[in-house]
Order: sequence, then structure tokens, then C-alpha cells
Amino acid sequence: MLQLLECVPNFSEGRDEAVIGRLAELIRSSEGVRLLNVDPGKATNRTVYTFVGSPEAVVEAAFQAIKEAALLIDMRQHHGEHPRFGATDVCPLVPVSGISMEETVEWALKLSRRVGEELGIPVYCYEFAASSEERRSLAHCRSGEYEGLREKLALPEWKPDFGPAVWSDRVARSGATAIGARNFLVAYNVNLNTTSVRRANSVAFDVREAGRVLREGDPVTGKVVTGADGEPVRIPGTLRKVRAIGWFIREYGIAQISMNLTDITITPVHVAFDEVCEKARLRGIRVTGSELVGLIPLHAMLEAGRYFLRKQQRSTGVPDGELIRIAVKSLGLDELAPFDPKKRIIEYMLEEDAPAKLEDLTVRGFAEETASESPAPGGGSVSAAVGAFGASLGTMVANLSSHKRGWDDRWEEFSEWAEKGKHYYNTLLAYVEEDTLAFNRLMDAFGLPKNSETEITARNEAIQAATLNTMLVPLKVMQVALESMEVMKTMAGIGNPNSVSDAGVGALCARTAVRGAWLNVKINASGLADKARAAEILGQAEDLAAKAETLEGEILKIAEGKIKV
Repeated sequence: MLQLLECVPNFSEGRDEAVIGRLAELIRSSEGVRLLNVDPGKATNRTVYTFVGSPEAVVEAAFQAIKEAALLIDMRQHHGEHPRFGATDVCPLVPVSGISMEETVEWALKLSRRVGEELGIPVYCYEFAASSEERRSLAHCRSGEYEGLREKLALPEWKPDFGPAVWSDRVARSGATAIGARNFLVAYNVNLNTTSVRRANSVAFDVREAGRVLREGDPVTGKVVTGADGEPVRIPGTLRKVRAIGWFIREYGIAQISMNLTDITITPVHVAFDEVCEKARLRGIRVTGSELVGLIPLHAMLEAGRYFLRKQQRSTGVPDGELIRIAVKSLGLDELAPFDPKKRIIEYMLEEDAPAKLEDLTVRGFAEETASESPAPGGGSVSAAVGAFGASLGTMVANLSSHKRGWDDRWEEFSEWAEKGKHYYNTLLAYVEEDTLAFNRLMDAFGLPKNSETEITARNEAIQAATLNTMLVPLKVMQVALESMEVMKTMAGIGNPNSVSDAGVGALCARTAVRGAWLNVKINASGLADKARAAEILGQAEDLAAKAETLEGEILKIAEGKIKV
């Protein structure tokens, strides 16, 4: 899976359009990243930039932007309403897909070290990258703001994680920077059928983590109850990692619960929505829909779709597009304005600039591309595509079985099989592209220069590495296509009897995929100089082919036994 990081740096300039534009252009022109949003604020005198890309590209773009900001922004002249202590005030890295929080922390630390050592800027690491529990809090790291930084740096307990711990002309100009790793934050509003801000706030206080202040007697006008420390006692809300407030939106003529979901791994969008629905209901208010502000990762929308399908006792092994439609309708994301997944889901936005993939072609388009004079896509890609069709058929039978009349109590069993089938066909679809790329890399290796001993050696090594890959990719196709036959066999045995022929056709497709990929393993083996490795791969492939043939026979026997002529 492609690794994607999001970076959301906040620079302490929101009024000078030349500076704002220069930083935007620097990020926009950085290789391997896409700038998604620039949000300047005049009153706060800060601008928030959002960009995504591969981890290495994102960290490089962030470093260059921090470097440029230190040259363009003089903190000695900065004033604004928002707390801040540096030209680049805060720079969080956020895992979007294909990357763990632990890996994200490592990238945040690499960036912090470079900023501290190469730019001479004091860096405090926060959230998951923090060096201590206290420093997890951004507010704690930034305490005293820029005006208190000189005194803070002189205290041992405030030594930066990276960079200088002394005041200098450079630090006076740049200030300090907080760099961290955090989970994805979603700005999300829930629409209510009321115009009352007070009632909307009541619901917001019910759900937000901070809750409400405890009062004696009347919950609104009563005396505030204080604890032994003199601080107000709070009644916590029901949703962790959620900030919320009620407000009236004149444009729409309704009140909303405006929320920041600061960690959607703790409280995802669908959980927040349902909890607001319940708390609003208890106060005689109805939720009419919701509104996403900004962007959201694909996995959050898919999980929302699965959540609402589970509530309906429906199979969750349906295509991603269907999951997203269910999520949009269930959350009412299209109540106030049309919701276009291609413009609101991060991964889909990135696909707009990506080269077209074979898997995205129509059936005719793929057939005609295969039939063209180009040697790729060829038999390997076609084998993977046929395998994907086979797994799709197995998935279809599972989905049909999950809502067969009289089988309502078995929906979850079939949903699990549909999820398995979906995993197999998605994996095989990815191999359609990967097989063609493997062939193209081999051709590229043959085209490398060979004018010197060094170039000849490098060319031979590249050819051998590419040749090995042209064997390993079809071997993976064989493995996944064989595994997918488990779905077809199970569906032939216990699935909807009206679709048993589909399970049989799925098995035929899977076996064809295995057999076709096997031919590709064989034809590329002759080019591998490491004959022992070639023999090992050929042995594995032969074993997979034999198992697929046996399994195909078993599935067809089951299917044909149930078909009455």
C-alpha cells in the first residue's frame, strides 16, 4: 500500500500576501507532494497549509518551508491573536494511509533533528513524538509564547529536544518550532432542527470531552462548584478527543454542533454523529444531517459505511463506492451541499494527478490496450485481471447470500466471506498494474548505458533485479488467486444455491489466473543468472499450480452436483 503522510504547518504570517504566496509556491513545487489547502487568517496573523505525499517527500518539503519561513518572517515584529512562539509555530505530521504512528514519529524526529542542527532553530517535539508526558501537550510546549522564549531557554527543564538552548540573533528572529506526530483531525459539524444556540450548546457540552462546569442547583445559573484546588469541577462529556460548541449559521438558518475530532482513531466521525443524535433526541432536538469541513482520509469514510451497514445487518463486503454512498447518506453529508468524494477524500484527490492505471480502464479499454502492438499489458496482467474477476464472483455470491430471505441470522457469516473476497480481488487488481510495471522496468534495465565497466556492472545488476521481479510478481498472483478459491469453495457449499454456478465460474477464473501466471514465471526464469533461486521459485509455482488444479476440481464437483438439469 502507498504510504501517505499529511503535514499541516502553521506559519506566523497571515497578512502579507507575498510571504503567504511564496511559502505556498515552495510547497506546491516540491517534488512528490500536493498542496491541498492554504488558509490565511488576518486576525490571528498565521496561515495554515495542508499538503500530502510520500513520507520522504513531505519531510523534505516541510524542511524547506521551515527554512524559508525563518528567512521571511521576523518574530520580533509579529503580533496576532493566536498563541505562537515561532515563524513556523507548529508542524505536525499525520499518518493518512499505509503508515503507522510509530513510523510517523520516526519521520517527525528526523525532521526535528534537521531543523535543529541545520537551521539552528529550537525544536520541541509534541504529541506522539514527545520526549516526556508533559511535552505531549502543544499548549505546554508553547507556554510563555514568543515573548517568554528567551527566559524559557535558560531553564534546564525547557531545553529543546533539538537545536540551540541559547538565545541568539537567529533565534530571536525565528523563534522556536513545535514538531510532532498526531492522528488525523477532522473538522465536522452536525446540523440541528433548531435555531437556538443555547440548546445546541447543551448538546455540545453533553458530548465534548471537556464536558461542562458543575453548578449547584440550576445547571445554567447555579453557583460554580470548585474542587480542593480551587478549580471548577467539571462533568465530562461522552466523547473522548472531541472539542465541541454550539453556534448558529445564518447562511443555513440552523444551529450546528461544531466539532473538532482531534483523534479519529479514538472517536471516528460515525460515532460522533450517532452520539450527537442521541443526546439531541433526549433534549427534544432532531439531527437533520452533517457537514464535513475540509478533507477526510478514505479509511474514515469506509469505516463509517461499514458501521451503518452493520447496524442494518447488511454485508460490509461491498465495493468502496457503495460504502462511501452509505456513509454520505447515513451521515447526511449532502444535506447542505453536494458531497463529491473526489474532492473531499484525500486519496481520491491525489488520484486526479496520478497517471491512469490499467485497473481503471473499461473492460473494452483493457481488452484493446492488451490487443495493441505494445508487449505490455500481456499474459501476466491478464492473468491477474481474470483472477480478480473470479474473486469478484465469489464475493458476489457471499453478498447475495447475506440478505437471502430466511437466512437473516447468517448475514454476519457471509459478510466476513465477502470481506475476504473483496480483499482478494483488490489485491489482484493491483497486480494487473504491477505486472506491467515489472515488465517495463526490465525493458528499462536493458536500455541502460554500457560504455564502461562500471556502467556494464550496474546494467547487469539492474537486469537481474528486474528479471527476479518479473518472476516474483506472477508468483504473488498465483498465491493470491489460489487463496481466493477458498471463498468460491465455501460459497459453492453453503452460499445461495441460485448462484452456485457463479462460484463455479469464479473457480475457473482463479485456476486460469494461477495457470497463466505460472507460464509467466516459467518464461522469465531463463533470464535469471541465479539458477538456484530460479529453481526455488519454479518449485513454489509448480506446487501452487497443482493445488489450484485440485481445488478447481473440488469446487466444480460441488457446483455441478447442485445444478439440476
